[in-house]
Amino acid sequence: MKTKIEIDLNSKKPIYKQLVKNIQYLIEVGILQKGDYVPSLNDLSSELNISKETVKKAYSILRQKNFLESTQGKGYYISFDDNHKIKILLILDRLGTYKQTMFNSFSDKLGTNVQITIRLHNQDITFFENFLEDSLDLYDYYVITSHFPLIPDIQQRALNALKKVPNRKLILLDHNLSKLQGNFGSIYQDYEQDIYDGLEQGLDSLRKFQKLNIISMPGSLYAPYLHNGIKAFCSDYDIKYEFHREVDPEKINKNEVFLILNGQLDNELIELVEAARSKGFGIGNEIGIVSYNESPLNKIILNGLTVLSTDFEQMGELAAQMILNKSFAKIKCDFRLIKRNSF
Repeated sequence: MKTKIEIDLNSKKPIYKQLVKNIQYLIEVGILQKGDYVPSLNDLSSELNISKETVKKAYSILRQKNFLESTQGKGYYISFDDNHKIKILLILDRLGTYKQTMFNSFSDKLGTNVQITIRLHNQDITFFENFLEDSLDLYDYYVITSHFPLIPDIQQRALNALKKVPNRKLILLDHNLSKLQGNFGSIYQDYEQDIYDGLEQGLDSLRKFQKLNIISMPGSLYAPYLHNGIKAFCSDYDIKYEFHREVDPEKINKNEVFLILNGQLDNELIELVEAARSKGFGIGNEIGIVSYNESPLNKIILNGLTVLSTDFEQMGELAAQMILNKSFAKIKCDFRLIKRNSF
């Protein structure tokens, strides 16, 4: 008897991917149910006029996704049920304390009925392309921080790689790719506007100082956007400011504020604090220090380190909620000044 499994030999989509998608659909709509056997490799290859290896590849992928299982001498049967664990591939650019906060919130919200695999691309586009290519069709959802150098060729390669992931499975975190079209999920920062709004929240405190110094070291991917937001804020509110590429003890003066854009635990913060203390400056009153990106340690550092940060806990929770609700949207994450004793 002819099965309900169908393919389109004229489609540009690989045959094995068509098989995977079609069998998943038949399972999800209840035509194929748990315990039902599917055709053998030989029978399906003969029926559809395709190679046995193509069918074997499709069945192997379905086994990895827990849709199929096999029994010696009997063949493949449907093993999927509504209680199977959701398989999520989380591809991050790198680890960090605020990424850990995001991940903890994400996994806590999802609960125990998930299986999360983590990969790090370290902002290397080739690694990223390989991760995605090797994992296509193996996961229910792909949650990705798409942080790469702002070089047109690299950005285009990132777009091309992400286009291979179905919209219904894709959630981008932290950085929104405006050129990527579709109904995928995204929880993102607006770097230029966020830094403007965050500084505005601290305007009254900032006016108590004579100058805003911004320490922006090489390696900050989104420094151009952050710089634009800072310049616009200082222009609108008549704040004296200066950008620095390094911590120069000679330029650390009393009654000035220092905003470190690279991160809360980078060497710049240590150098800045050491230089300020060597001059006898009281941190929080004689000089101010503000860092970028929140971390649990910031509550302790300098008896409370003031931070400009997106809400990474909210970011993880929103991503998890999209998966649980199977409803995607594009949401700008909250950003705020978290004022503590250093400013």
